[in-house]
Amino acid sequence: MSHCLNPNCLQPNPNTTIFCQKCGSKLVLQERYFALKILGQGSFDLTFQAFDTEKPSQPYCVIKQSFSQVQDPNAQEKSEELFKQEAIRLKHLGKHQQIPELLDYFIQDHHQYLVQEYIAGQNLAQNLARHGAFSETKIMNLLAHLLPLVGFIHKHNCIHQDIKPENIIKRQGEHKLFLVDFGVSKAITRTPLSVTGTVIGSSGYIAPEQALGKPTFASDLYSLGVTCVHLLTNVEAFDLFDVFKGRWVWRDYLTVPVHDSLGQVLDKLLQQATDNRFQTAQDVLNHLPLKAKPISQPILQRVAEPDIELKSARGINYYHLEQLLKAKNWKEADEETAHKMCEVMGRTEEGWLEEEDIDNFPCEDLRTLDQLWLKYSNGRFGFSVQKEIYQTLGGTRNYDSKIWQAFGDQVGWRVSGNWLHYQDLKFDLRTPRGHLPFLWWGRWLWGVGSGGWRGISSLASRLVDCNL
Repeated sequence: MSHCLNPNCLQPNPNTTIFCQKCGSKLVLQERYFALKILGQGSFDLTFQAFDTEKPSQPYCVIKQSFSQVQDPNAQEKSEELFKQEAIRLKHLGKHQQIPELLDYFIQDHHQYLVQEYIAGQNLAQNLARHGAFSETKIMNLLAHLLPLVGFIHKHNCIHQDIKPENIIKRQGEHKLFLVDFGVSKAITRTPLSVTGTVIGSSGYIAPEQALGKPTFASDLYSLGVTCVHLLTNVEAFDLFDVFKGRWVWRDYLTVPVHDSLGQVLDKLLQQATDNRFQTAQDVLNHLPLKAKPISQPILQRVAEPDIELKSARGINYYHLEQLLKAKNWKEADEETAHKMCEVMGRTEEGWLEEEDIDNFPCEDLRTLDQLWLKYSNGRFGFSVQKEIYQTLGGTRNYDSKIWQAFGDQVGWRVSGNWLHYQDLKFDLRTPRGHLPFLWWGRWLWGVGSGGWRGISSLASRLVDCNL
């Protein structure tokens, strides 16, 4: 069956027809997209599962249709211009591995359309209905996987504005979580963030200031906090807030144990006053309790972690590195990583890499190394973790001593303002996120206070190029 895209009709039709049998509207959008069924419906938008007839494999995709209520031609023109700007921003956001890729955008018959990658899998609301309340470990996994993503969105001056279980999807066959439905996301174009706008978001998850049309970055963190307590209790968000007491009472509905340390983080996410909340995703990550952080339990379901294919563009053997990481021999794994990186670029004899070596490091090998570290540290260590932290702090290819020092403080390479020597590093999971790998810096290692930034800035740029 195909679905009519006319919001005043929405009649299902046989696949053999190209015009709606009820209203006569054309069923093929832009001469290529066929809508199959409605995935979601709001006051001013519709979401369809569709497929792309122009590509040989005819892959599934998602069509987000927004229909404006603006009648004034000048206002309509302004609305369409803003839509194009937001679509371009979403195109950039879609380069993140946990955000569906934006495939197309256009305006047709005064309706605005976004066409995005279809993520096949189960959203967290479906998972909750099927498996019941989440454990503390699952919530820790959820936060560890989504907070860096939220930080990435905010770094691009965008607020999602609709974080909730239905918009978090675990892709089939993976442990990766995707954040979807950016149709209501909003770019921040003015400072301060206090310009009243249209109220968007989902009841129960929306922050108080967002309900007044004044969303901030902390509004997304509030919605994430509501999502967590809903998943922990399997009770609707409306019932978890006592309007007579003016506070959240989610602990009254717990059926699973939760450490006070995690509870305090959730309480701060749920503060009614914006200034009393965490202000950045990184702030939340910094306050997550180490003892509650999971070591090896996968997200959502107890299934074996899939094996990583040890690919190399240069024929490098990464088996020994994998065994070291699997055994949690972090120091030996760090040394092996540095050795393998030199081997990839033919620098074994020198024992270090030039900046141009990192700029040209094969994406295939970089991906293998990063995936190995991510897998066996449960997302705590790895090049992509370091890149995310560095960029969240504002790091670029240009040297900034304050950002570089802040990065060193963040990953635990500096203590009390002093850079640590290699022998003073800690090689265990109790260290800060991004603490490892480290030794790959080679000759920069010993001049880390002044020149080490070149390694991380080059690596961050290369990771972006490789879509990692």
